[in-house]
Amino acid sequence: MKPMAHLGVGIGWRPEIAGAVEGLPGLDWVEVVAENICPGHLPESLLRLLERGVRVVPHGVSLGIGGADRPDPAKLAALGERAVALGAPLVTEHIAFVRTSSVAPGPVLEAGHLLPVARTRDALDVLCENVRIAQDALPVPLALENIAALVSWPGEELTEAQFLTELVERTGVRLLIDVANLHTNRVNRGEDPVAVLDGIPLEALAYVHVAGGVERGGVWHDTHAHPVPAAVLEVLAELRSRVDPPGVLLERDDDFPADAELAGELAAIRGVLGGPAGAVPYPPFHRPPGAARTRASNAGEAGMGAWTGDDPDRASSDGGAGSGAGEAGSVVGLDAVRTRVGIGQAALLSALVAGTPVPEGFDRQRVRVQARALAAKRAGVVSKLAPELPGILGGEDAYREAFLGYARHRPMTAGYRRDAMDFAEHLLVRDLPADPAARRRLTLWWRDRAGARPPGRAVRWARALVGRAA
Repeated sequence: MKPMAHLGVGIGWRPEIAGAVEGLPGLDWVEVVAENICPGHLPESLLRLLERGVRVVPHGVSLGIGGADRPDPAKLAALGERAVALGAPLVTEHIAFVRTSSVAPGPVLEAGHLLPVARTRDALDVLCENVRIAQDALPVPLALENIAALVSWPGEELTEAQFLTELVERTGVRLLIDVANLHTNRVNRGEDPVAVLDGIPLEALAYVHVAGGVERGGVWHDTHAHPVPAAVLEVLAELRSRVDPPGVLLERDDDFPADAELAGELAAIRGVLGGPAGAVPYPPFHRPPGAARTRASNAGEAGMGAWTGDDPDRASSDGGAGSGAGEAGSVVGLDAVRTRVGIGQAALLSALVAGTPVPEGFDRQRVRVQARALAAKRAGVVSKLAPELPGILGGEDAYREAFLGYARHRPMTAGYRRDAMDFAEHLLVRDLPADPAARRRLTLWWRDRAGARPPGRAVRWARALVGRAA
């Protein structure tokens, strides 16, 4: 694998700050949430950036590559289409699970958030096979991001550094290191960022994320809605002292500041990167003998260009070094591992979004904090997708109170847009809002989007009873 192409200093592109991003001085590249763009209808702002020679990298958030199921081929195809449309040198995703597995009992539940994978041999075996499946399907190299977490899994067998190192050794995947997440895990889980940086293969580094957050009640929330604190820049400086990162990107997803403040944060990042580099300025990464060679990893060896299918030597092959059920090539054995992982993930996610008992060994208080954070995020995303709802319900506070009451025992199962519709039905079933005029407005809102008459009262009550029994 050749050294990663140089990206420079960039920022996460968001529609709300599109104009500000275009005007930032010295901008080298941007990252875009893959699920928020359509390959055939790219935003004009992104097209203008591409015409200027600014690189655009798609960053996925919904693949759930750390889940117990094999990656969804449709999601992989969509991620690859966006990489091709943007001419991206790579795509990135997260080491996380975002939904329950088909092997677990009950309906598939959506977290609406990135949840941590247990650092166990079972979870690592599943993750490694999922990564190889993704590498085979994607036209460009894949890099995976370490995530922030509020909760820790009981019975973990590996440290963060050991987990990431073995993942790289067994798959050849690149790493996207989020230094803000390292800081978050220091506060929330007592994990030393320096130990992680000392223990991972920095030669596999694709690029770095930097973001802000806030501490409340001894818990650090990785909000991407606050200025980057000095503590996060210190972690970036620690990384910079070891390696010259190919790229560093500022993430800001909400409460967007003035243009000058964004430019100032990028200037602060450049100031940290201007310090002395480590003794090894990004050495080439050597694949372990026998490790899986895939279309994507071979594209990386060709200098990060896209795979075209013309070179027979770039055909994928199975195999790989390491131990575990997946590495032994036992499909039956790994399916059993997937079932174990899936049941564990379903138990945690159900406690977080459906109010079921907290699984044995988890910190119950932390699980409650995470559950409240998931519900609050869910309410916020729904209000952005359906901004009329707070107005219909009498304001942001009234909307949030109603939504959190709905969400307490109603997990999301089909995405945020369906969630907004289900929330409206939930209210109408109960003859809410109490104000008749507001209720008529909500009925019209529902009808405009459902393309049908709202269900009659008898049907609504039947649905409500089924929901309570589920």
